[in-house]
Amino acid sequence: MLRLLVLDAYAREGRAKLVRGGATEAGPLYGECVRALNPKAEVEIGFPADADWTPPEALEQFDGMLWSGSSLTIHVADDPQVTRQIELARRGFEAGVPAHGSCWAAQLAVVAAGGECRRNPRGREFGVSRKIRQTGSGTAHPMYEGKPAVFDALTSHQDEIQTLPLGAKVLATNEFTRVQAVAVEHGRGRFWAVQYHPEYHLHEIARQAHIRTADLIEQGSFADETGAAAWVHDLEVLHKNPDRSDIAWRYGIDADVVDPAIRLRELANWLAHEVEPRARRRLGGSC
Repeated sequence: MLRLLVLDAYAREGRAKLVRGGATEAGPLYGECVRALNPKAEVEIGFPADADWTPPEALEQFDGMLWSGSSLTIHVADDPQVTRQIELARRGFEAGVPAHGSCWAAQLAVVAAGGECRRNPRGREFGVSRKIRQTGSGTAHPMYEGKPAVFDALTSHQDEIQTLPLGAKVLATNEFTRVQAVAVEHGRGRFWAVQYHPEYHLHEIARQAHIRTADLIEQGSFADETGAAAWVHDLEVLHKNPDRSDIAWRYGIDADVVDPAIRLRELANWLAHEVEPRARRRLGGSC
């Protein structure tokens, strides 16, 4: 059996805002994805932004650490909600526990290993991140086995990786965000992470748009509330009725966004290449 520590990196108020808006909290959402890929996986969810949550003493007991996105900003270095998470990621590197995750996770991996992040000067990348393409390092990396060389993915972020630390490789990029995926080797550990959100399906990104409508209008993703509401409605309909090719065509949504076998390929590959071998070693040859 796999033992995974899933880190819900949202602040407490950020988690409450998701629930009020009809979205799934980030930790449970990743837990659902893991169990869909491996029903026997044992998932423990932690909340590293919270001062009253105590991380496990022995991270080595876990076969992997899986980090979610976050409502926080990684380059606000004096925020204890942020610094606690950076320290935990460093502990994961030191313990040699394989790590993976999305959005905040990519930024966290880089900062914990000595790199830097910043606000993306192009603004917020939201909805569908277009034409993400694997780099040379990406096509050779096991995280992208079976993934199209160029693909779209659901996304929501306004920060980006600026400076890579030693031991980091860019695995994917697009025109909006230079680092769309990264592999970081640091200390005894490896951290594979993506800037987009494979764990999201159409309902989750629609809820994100509903929750952040005012900000998304201000940032230029939508012209007005009517446009935002129409986008949310259409994606909810497409989520429930995936055969609605008219909606899929209207928004350019293909199988790489809606087919879980493609959408979750990075997570499935991490489990197969990093987590399951560690579990077999821990259990003496069976898991």
